[in-house]
Amino acid sequence: MSRRFHVYILASRSRRLYVGVTGSLTRRIAQHRNGEIKGFSKKYQMVRLVYVEETTDPGVAIRREKQIKGWLRRKKLDLIESLNPEWRDLAENLPPSWRRGEILRCAQDDNPVLRMTILCSG
Repeated sequence: MSRRFHVYILASRSRRLYVGVTGSLTRRIAQHRNGEIKGFSKKYQMVRLVYVEETTDPGVAIRREKQIKGWLRRKKLDLIESLNPEWRDLAENLPPSWRRGEILRCAQDDNPVLRMTILCSG
């Protein structure tokens, strides 16, 4: 079985955003919720998982995280709302009840270079 890497966006109640990457989504969400991740995410209580992408390539995940971090806030909001318009907490069903969602082709420089699976709560 291939290892999975996740690019994720967390939100605070006031909809501040945090973009991260991890090799263990369940563990990382627990760390955020328990205040174990120091800095911005702890200060602003980033605990609601509002967007996540999955890949088996760690390099792709890191590049995608950097790409999203470089976007203007409006573009990040559009990304979240394209798949999660209600801003539901997608981690409510972690684990074991996550299901695979649709396949998303992400374009970088107008070339489809990233193939990631979007995970959605059921």
